[in-house]
Amino acid sequence: MSTDQDTAPYQPQRLWQSQMLPVRNMHYHLRSWTPENHNPELPLLVLAHGWMDVAASYQFVVDAFSDAFVEGRRIVAADWRGFGLSRPPVACDSYYFTDYLADLDMLLDQLSPDKPVDLVGHSMGGNISCFYAGARAERIRRFVSLEGFGMPETSASQAPKRLAQWMDELRAQRAGGMELAPYDSVQAVANRLQKTNRRLPRDKALWLAHHWAAPDANGQWRILGDASHKITNPYLYRVEEALACLAQISAPMLSIEASDDSLGQWHKGRYSLEQYHARLQQVKNCEIAVVQDAGHMLHHDQPQAVARLIENFLR
Repeated sequence: MSTDQDTAPYQPQRLWQSQMLPVRNMHYHLRSWTPENHNPELPLLVLAHGWMDVAASYQFVVDAFSDAFVEGRRIVAADWRGFGLSRPPVACDSYYFTDYLADLDMLLDQLSPDKPVDLVGHSMGGNISCFYAGARAERIRRFVSLEGFGMPETSASQAPKRLAQWMDELRAQRAGGMELAPYDSVQAVANRLQKTNRRLPRDKALWLAHHWAAPDANGQWRILGDASHKITNPYLYRVEEALACLAQISAPMLSIEASDDSLGQWHKGRYSLEQYHARLQQVKNCEIAVVQDAGHMLHHDQPQAVARLIENFLR
């Protein structure tokens, strides 16, 4: 990891536009990469980011798309509620998975009310997109999941302990114990990003840091993610429900995985790639691709390879 403060930030190849759209009593921040004087009838590609991430995270992949691909469609990414610039109007102490589904549904009502869209989701965004592609199958033309593996199976017996943990963490939050640590500079934010992802180059880390965090009134840099996202979800992950949604996906699906085994690292035997692949058998038309020399943030590690896979699949 480099901490050279003289390194210039990454220079994006494709410019974006930002706008705020009303969604369910709040305003969603939307980042759009569209051709100049674009045709509003062009097909829509929606990019959904992961947990503690932001829409800007897709910049490197968008830069790697071919000119013909970009000119033939509208490309947008939104900050999920509580991330980036999509802030609820009042303080929120818990975030629920189903809210993201409803948010996405109402965003698409505005962005592409009459035509199905292509949907790409990373990690948490991939999990949300899986459920959405099953619940609203007619709204999705093609679907790409970037390491959207779902979660380990849970049992009803875990409910009392999970609910108690949720209530305990709500108390800790009110006592100030759930806050995200500030950073002294944007360079320190970039250091944090590189510590999390050893493959992330310094120039890209610096560019992302300016979009992943922002300075407060005291000049300290704060991550643009609500600390309430750290609180344990009180609801158990029900595999039967996930499988039912996967079975209802009618769009062709591409599951893109990184060569590093994220599941093995996270869950240590509680949930494996083999189990994930077994779940994917519920999808009527699903392909699997692997990106080499990449970790969970594969769209940062190998944006050209990810872009080619997405582009070829969506064509």
